[in-house]
Amino acid sequence: MHRVVALVKPVQSTFELGCAAEVFGTMRAGVPHHYEFEVCTETPGPIPTSAGYAMAVPRGLATLESADTVLIPGWTPVETPLSARVRRALLRAHARGARLVTICSGVFALARTGLLDGRSATTHWGRAAQLQREFPQIRVEQDVLYVDHGDVATSAGAGAGIDLCLHLVRHDHGAAHAALIARHMVMPPHREGGQAQFAPSPPSADALDGLLEWAGLRLGAPLSVGDLATHLSVSPRTLARRFTDQLGTSPGAWLLSRRVAEARTLLEETDLPVEAIAVRVGLTSAVNLRRHFRTQVGTTPGAYRRAFRVS
Repeated sequence: MHRVVALVKPVQSTFELGCAAEVFGTMRAGVPHHYEFEVCTETPGPIPTSAGYAMAVPRGLATLESADTVLIPGWTPVETPLSARVRRALLRAHARGARLVTICSGVFALARTGLLDGRSATTHWGRAAQLQREFPQIRVEQDVLYVDHGDVATSAGAGAGIDLCLHLVRHDHGAAHAALIARHMVMPPHREGGQAQFAPSPPSADALDGLLEWAGLRLGAPLSVGDLATHLSVSPRTLARRFTDQLGTSPGAWLLSRRVAEARTLLEETDLPVEAIAVRVGLTSAVNLRRHFRTQVGTTPGAYRRAFRVS
């Protein structure tokens, strides 16, 4: 069982903490539970929250010693320094292989450990300039939802914390399991980390007049950007503008990402050969699927199937 421990501090945002608790800590009927979720703080006891009430946190920093993932769900005021005890606890956790994850302003705490030096990171767009100013050794990406380096990961504004948490579930237990949790949360199954923060939050099927659902049902067909534009009776240029406004990506990039996502599900849930999966998702050949799969997922379809397929 993977142990996720959230490190909270006064005054703790209830929403950021709730994002992590919903993904990692909520038991759902019919959904396999792969995580233990706990909360700790530097000084155990009542912790005031941004909602005006206090929550009891009985566990201290020793809880981090056995965490597989340490999550910092916000850090306000962002100017608050790390105590020597908290800094040591975070560095020890990272040194023994724990994954350190932040939501929104939590990146300011992680930045003070030095673990983000020379790396890219993100936070809420309203805090990006301050993060860059205070930590010039970090490459701040203010137009993405999350950045994952494997050992450390950061997310943008609070809602993007859900995207990052679901991304981590997808990494740990596969796309199908992450999609199942997302469906229970009534969330879109996958928003790429590179999607712009400024995109409206999660588009419905009607955001592009039903185009996303229409295309999703026809992935096996040789769909082109021109076909998508024709379906909406708009020019390719207008379609591109609408995709950028609604989804923060291009029609071609969205279509490719959707094909790869469907391939992941088929690799997990079926015994279909890679060649057949490539045809079914519209990537025409195993060679083409392997090339795009490696680019987007970082591994081969065969290795992915061995790691994540449902037995």
